[in-house]
Amino acid sequence: MHPETLAIRGQMDRTDYREHSPAMYLTSSFTFPNAELMADTFAGLNDDIIYSRYNNPSVDEFISKVCQMEGVEDGFATASGMAAVFASMAALLRSGDHVLASRAVFGSTHQILTQIFPKWGISHTYVDPDDIDNWEQAIQPNTKMLVLESPSNPGLALVDLEKAGQLCKKHGLIFNIDNCFATPVIQTPNDYGADLIVHSATKWMDGQGRVLGGIVVGKTEYIEPIRFFCRHTGPAMSPFNAWVLSKSLETLAVRMERHCSNALRLAQFLEQHPEVAKTIYPFLPSHPQHELALKQMKMGGGIVTIEVKGGLEQGRAFLNAVKMCSLSSNLGDTRSIVTHPASTTHSKLSEAERVAVGINPGTVRISVGLEYIDDIIADIDQALLSSSAH
Repeated sequence: MHPETLAIRGQMDRTDYREHSPAMYLTSSFTFPNAELMADTFAGLNDDIIYSRYNNPSVDEFISKVCQMEGVEDGFATASGMAAVFASMAALLRSGDHVLASRAVFGSTHQILTQIFPKWGISHTYVDPDDIDNWEQAIQPNTKMLVLESPSNPGLALVDLEKAGQLCKKHGLIFNIDNCFATPVIQTPNDYGADLIVHSATKWMDGQGRVLGGIVVGKTEYIEPIRFFCRHTGPAMSPFNAWVLSKSLETLAVRMERHCSNALRLAQFLEQHPEVAKTIYPFLPSHPQHELALKQMKMGGGIVTIEVKGGLEQGRAFLNAVKMCSLSSNLGDTRSIVTHPASTTHSKLSEAERVAVGINPGTVRISVGLEYIDDIIADIDQALLSSSAH
């Protein structure tokens, strides 16, 4: 079946109550009918469920659906997106290893690479996302993993996934990609040889700002050590959140179609706006990687990034002038959200580091929601015009 159908019909077996919608298993532990079966289960002689930190039917269903949508073998769900990002690296790297990473990664991923891993003796080298032909020069004898996100947050820089996959195969690197911005509806990195695919399920997968969650899926040989790491360090997803997210996947495809169509309309409007110095959106012909976007993405995504002409002062004035859109650090919601990355999500980066990934003082990230597009445009327009008067 098509991934859109699997998101709806790819549920686990029903209970004896024959429920139409998947049941929710809100329990911390599970019982055994006798001591012998309990002992065999703890010895690993069967796959019976023991404890919800290890696995849970509601969580397993969410994992199964995402695996089917991404076209991969296995996965593990975590309490947040950053728990998934961290586990996808920490479970497989050891002291002395080196990570090759796209410079355009999320702020917290940057903190892991620069502040946490050095304490463990794990080094990294940043490379420009649009300069993949020169990445090979940065590979060291101890390079173990390639880490990237495409499109990036918030600069919407793309990585040529086909070339990335070829590079990893040639040098025996683990290909680890954050696919949160695209979702499996827009691109499936497994088609290009990705070994691990990470999502912050908090974003588009939930899509309604209700719960936190993360997931890493991919090849079983890499998921097994990640599962061991997570089971014993504890960043497990709650059964309730898993049930919410599993239901959310049923509408992910139709929601992303609306998010993307709204985003394209807004980007086209903003590209002509007198108060906007630059508009970034992968499906705009003006995007420097437009052809690559058409090649590896089915739609342009739900994020539009702009550069307000007046810099920091006008950028903040713009945020203060919006009336309908929300001010939040989150994204991927039914509600449109505006964010000033330099002072919020990427504030821990130095100014030079922000500029290197396309974040300037006037950069504003717009997570385009599901409201009627003319209302979104009207609010953004009036806020831009109002901010220019300050």
